[in-house]
Amino acid sequence: MSCAATLDDVLAPLRADPARAAVLLDVDGTLAPIVRHADDAHVPEPTRARLIAIARRYGLVACVSGRRAATARRIVSLGSITYVGNHGTEVLRGGATEPEVDPEAAAWGRRVRRFADEAMADPALHRLRVRGEDKDVIFAFHWRGAPDEAAAEETVRALAARAEDAGFATHWGRKVLEVRPPVELHKGKGIERLLRDADVDVALYAGDDLTDIDAFRALRDAVERGRLRGAACVGVRSEETPAELEESADVMVDGPQGIRTVLDALAG
Repeated sequence: MSCAATLDDVLAPLRADPARAAVLLDVDGTLAPIVRHADDAHVPEPTRARLIAIARRYGLVACVSGRRAATARRIVSLGSITYVGNHGTEVLRGGATEPEVDPEAAAWGRRVRRFADEAMADPALHRLRVRGEDKDVIFAFHWRGAPDEAAAEETVRALAARAEDAGFATHWGRKVLEVRPPVELHKGKGIERLLRDADVDVALYAGDDLTDIDAFRALRDAVERGRLRGAACVGVRSEETPAELEESADVMVDGPQGIRTVLDALAG
């Protein structure tokens, strides 16, 4: 599909046979509004109610997040669906208490945490109000809402250089740096893992950031391989929308309110 497609065009294959369709959704900036402090994120109750209705009708419903799977579940507050966390390294099935973790990434977890502990001991990070987020095999450094965001970002960029020199991978998001294991991990891998076990013919993914493009790519690759009959890639627009996301999406909607409209249409 092209970006000129309408929302109805994009959703029609899923609505035609919900039992054979997958609905895959990013969390922050998609289901949950972006907030100053990441720990304050939550999915509004009207959106959650629509998600419950979707989960009852569709063959597979999952949330795909850069956060830990258990954290994503807490934000969404719906235990019956599946969560893919840490950019594809974790899968927390509906009703399960522990996630399935990619063993290659898990082997690096202790080294990532040791680096993060040393980094967070730097007084400059505390003075600049850079906040740490422990994701087990990934550690994130946030500066959104810092009193001097420019100075905080400059310090975090120096930290990124040290992480790379130490052999870690780094990834930049919206006012956040992630220090990661130097192995392939992205949301697309988590989606590939979900689709191996799912009895579905078509799938939709919705997201708002660069990391979500990997998810779009995974769905389109599944179509090319014949694993899926069709895929819909929905971009979520904000003041910080990357141009690459708009170029890659089949259709764009405006923020979490736009995703609520998508869920309404799928549930209707």
